[in-house]
Amino acid sequence: MPSPNKKHRRVHVNPDHTRRTHVPAPTDAEIEQRLNDLVKPAVYAEHDDYRQLGYRNRLLGLPVMMALILALIWRRIPGVCTLQRMLSRERILWTMPTKVSQPALSERFLTFPAAVVERVLYRVLARLPERQAGRTRPLPPHLVAIQARFAAAYAVDGTTREALFRKLDTLHGAPEAPLAGHLAAAVDLISHQPAKRWWADDPATNDKALAPALVRWLVPNVLLVVDLGYFAYWLFDAITDAQSWFVTRMREKASYTVQQVRVNRAHVRDQIIQLGVYKGNGQCQHPMRLVEVFVHNHWQRYLTNVLDPQQLSVVDVVARYDARWSVETTFLVVKRLLDLAYLWVGSLNGVKVQVFATFLFYAILLDLCDDVADALGLTLAQVSVEMIYRGLYHYVTAVDQGLFEGDAVTYLAREAHGLGIIKRPRTRAGPTVTEQIRRALVAPPLPNANLTDCSGA
Repeated sequence: MPSPNKKHRRVHVNPDHTRRTHVPAPTDAEIEQRLNDLVKPAVYAEHDDYRQLGYRNRLLGLPVMMALILALIWRRIPGVCTLQRMLSRERILWTMPTKVSQPALSERFLTFPAAVVERVLYRVLARLPERQAGRTRPLPPHLVAIQARFAAAYAVDGTTREALFRKLDTLHGAPEAPLAGHLAAAVDLISHQPAKRWWADDPATNDKALAPALVRWLVPNVLLVVDLGYFAYWLFDAITDAQSWFVTRMREKASYTVQQVRVNRAHVRDQIIQLGVYKGNGQCQHPMRLVEVFVHNHWQRYLTNVLDPQQLSVVDVVARYDARWSVETTFLVVKRLLDLAYLWVGSLNGVKVQVFATFLFYAILLDLCDDVADALGLTLAQVSVEMIYRGLYHYVTAVDQGLFEGDAVTYLAREAHGLGIIKRPRTRAGPTVTEQIRRALVAPPLPNANLTDCSGA
């Protein structure tokens, strides 16, 4: 109940708007060098296009603004006032000390074009596969098989952005702060890099509303892993027509007819089905494959358009869907670890700038994590992105105190156990889901089942 005393009314505060830090973090030579090597060339490559948009070569131009935006994320600078003081007194990345006013800098953040930041992001992402190919760190066996059978594999999902700050005059009269749009992302299952993003200004946007843009982005022989938010017959047909593939969960009340039974055992079923009953919009135009496995005392049902079990076995279907959590992990890291949940400004353009810049820094951080995994001889999934990021503090301290000479990768690999960089293996009371499925596939088929076993597992 609200307090009758006006002086003691409860104030409802969005915890995502609470400042995480009050002083900036010290500079890190390793991250600064990576940003200079990877981001700086991409920034200057966009300079001509930036001028063609009508932006003149002013004091707070493209190179300066990109350096400041990245510094806000990388060094966790608490606000524009602190950033303005730093800019007037020290070099920030490739930008020399520059005298600007705080109002001018604040206004520039509101109007700086988000599309330019997005293009810089994609230029950097295009350079990373070459760096990844030069590393010798192992890949999990299931990813090796996926890499050989598909051109690429992505986990796709969406998230609603947090509430905007009500600092703008247009938001002062609103009873509640509006949400900052809807973001969807495709994350590479092998490199964990954010490959593509889609944005909708309306926070109530359904995931399927961004699906047409997803289909236009596809190239042949790409595997998508999506959740039930993308369950739509037209989307399944569109992905199939684009000569690509998908794996998702089967909706409980979806109607279908069985065309062929391939596996029918006590705990595993693999069938070719016709999804939908009514022709037209109520039925898929292409046959689908329904995989059902009984684990943890209940049936789990998966849907895919990969009909060939040699290309994707029953075990592979379940493992691919489980890998979908890589996109959830990406959202968790960028929101909580890199403070994307804390919004800088109250304009949608400013929010987009922050989103694209945060994903840009996240790509650089993952590149560092991949180098650490390579030095340790581990897979990327075996090292913790969060602990590597936090371990940079100890690296900077050791270098400043003269206790270590060398690069961050060498230091983090040497101190991996003490800093908690290597993830602890999970202890399981019983067999894994994969082991349960493999055992079920070699069990005798059910009686009176006229079928052909083509599981390929």
